[in-house]
Amino acid sequence: MSPSFRHLRVAAFESRRAPEATRLITQFAGTPLVTPLLREVPTIESAAAADFGNRLLVGEIGVIVFLTGVGFQYLLAAVERQIGRERYLHALADITTIARGPKVAHAMREVGLVPTCVAAAPHTWREVLAAIDQRVPVDNQTVAIQEYGESNISLEAGLEARGARVIAVPVYRWALPDDLQPLHDTLQSLAAGHVDVVLFTSAIHVTHLLQVARRLGLEASLRQALSRMVVGSIGPTTSDMLRQHDLPVDVEPEHGKLKYLVRDAAQRAAALLADKRRGRIQPVETPAPAAHATAPWHDSPFLKACRCEPTSVTPVWLMRQAGRYMAEYRRVRKKVPFLELCKNPALCSEVMCTAVTRLGVDAAIVFSDLLPILEPMGLDLEFAPHGGPVVHNPVREARDVDRIVELESVDALDFVLEAVRQTRRDLPPEMPLIGFAGAPFTLASYAIEGGSSRSYIHTKTIMYRDPGAWRALMDRFARAVTRYLNAQIAAGAQAVQLFDSWVGCLSVADYRQFVLPYVQQIIAAITPGVPVINFATGNPALNQLLAEGGSDVVGVDWRMRLSDAWQAITPQRAIQGNLDPCVLLADRQYLRQQVAQILAMAERRPGHIFNLGHGVLPQTPVDNAIALVDAVHELSQR
Repeated sequence: MSPSFRHLRVAAFESRRAPEATRLITQFAGTPLVTPLLREVPTIESAAAADFGNRLLVGEIGVIVFLTGVGFQYLLAAVERQIGRERYLHALADITTIARGPKVAHAMREVGLVPTCVAAAPHTWREVLAAIDQRVPVDNQTVAIQEYGESNISLEAGLEARGARVIAVPVYRWALPDDLQPLHDTLQSLAAGHVDVVLFTSAIHVTHLLQVARRLGLEASLRQALSRMVVGSIGPTTSDMLRQHDLPVDVEPEHGKLKYLVRDAAQRAAALLADKRRGRIQPVETPAPAAHATAPWHDSPFLKACRCEPTSVTPVWLMRQAGRYMAEYRRVRKKVPFLELCKNPALCSEVMCTAVTRLGVDAAIVFSDLLPILEPMGLDLEFAPHGGPVVHNPVREARDVDRIVELESVDALDFVLEAVRQTRRDLPPEMPLIGFAGAPFTLASYAIEGGSSRSYIHTKTIMYRDPGAWRALMDRFARAVTRYLNAQIAAGAQAVQLFDSWVGCLSVADYRQFVLPYVQQIIAAITPGVPVINFATGNPALNQLLAEGGSDVVGVDWRMRLSDAWQAITPQRAIQGNLDPCVLLADRQYLRQQVAQILAMAERRPGHIFNLGHGVLPQTPVDNAIALVDAVHELSQR
């Protein structure tokens, strides 16, 4: 059967291509309502154009990335007035030029230029970076990016992580149309439910539509109406924006072009609309939580294993999977101190997304550290270049506990939450993202010891000598960690992990008395439906008590056989682990044997997440980490 809207009312947002959109909707038997939702406003000034042109002429710029055809044309018009058209085009011909997609390539060819390479479909920043990785080395190169709308911080961070010096060249911005009355009329129709299908052809259309709806007091009714319509998106970037705003995506064509969007919507709209009206597709009433059953990551192997559901393969991710063992990470760290990196959300996302792609793992974890939470709680934290973290005003006496500030707001940690948001945006939609925090005992130990310790003498002294001060300190950390983890979930994490890296110094009795109640307090208060992993290292005797903490998953180290650890926590609970990180320093054959042994102990039971018993060591060959992930996937196939 030929695609047909069957006379459904179809809204689309277009300016330059409004006639084409109207024609296509009509061609497929739809009733069109096409409305402009943005206009392009050139922003590059004469001085900026002259500066860019001169830097190009003197050879300072070695690579330029053109992101839009319109932007290429605007930039050409601005620069040729400063240095002349022929000089500009000759300078471009002498350097590496990257076109984000065919529209850019077409605009370049119209003036006699052939791009060095064109990014593949669907022409997002990810494909630009992939093209660079394949064909254009940018280490120690100056790379200019022709920008439009807002800066693409993911692309900039990706280039910087590859060793490039980035020059942003803003060329035009988006604004609302001069005449807003047609848009107001369309919004009234949408909010009233007088439209059956709505097609978005740009991510900025989503934000502009919500912005205007908010001004008119129509946002709530618009959201309600959109949940009952068929919503079409032209491609991944637009779909990501819709999902970020908790709006549905019902149709996304394989090829990101207007004609394919209209055709695919016409093919599917009538059936989708009927299902929505019969309640087979539930409308989006409220923002979907991390564990929503319709979310693209819900049925990922990692989250299914967290729920002890059968999976086609044992999921695997690695603690410290973005770290010093990777050349890409070392390149970033040469330029950026560790704490500065932790406070740069774009770079945090880039180093983690690079690791996820390189390793082929089944989950990402936000790039951060256990200790930044200490700073807004009144502790003077420093990451020494070679000595590790140092707290300069440690808690050494019971009275010092009063100096620890109650973390009533996570505003001071927004850089971590923005790293969660940015990483969630940059990851593939089906890839789960894990948030994390230090557990109260480990945080308290850092605060009391002032750094690393072998005996934990200061920590245990307060713990044993003044139980009241200990209780006050642990309560304060428990409340802070709860607030922090729930904020990460709200920002876009699908699971969270508690790291108790130092708790192995305690006996079972001490853990039960001085630690377990606070872990239980945290886990009981985590957003319902979001899996929690409770991980500790150093003392296998604590595994049963870790399970008593109430987490969905217990992370165990290598000091106990996986089968014995699983029996201790009960086979009905999911387990994460537990290869010794040093095995990654062995030859591949031995590594594969050890992977096979752990998988054999799991006996293909649902609920096993393969991981190391601690973080990846800096000396690890990255190819061994890749071989580990490949071996887990190959040997565990059901």
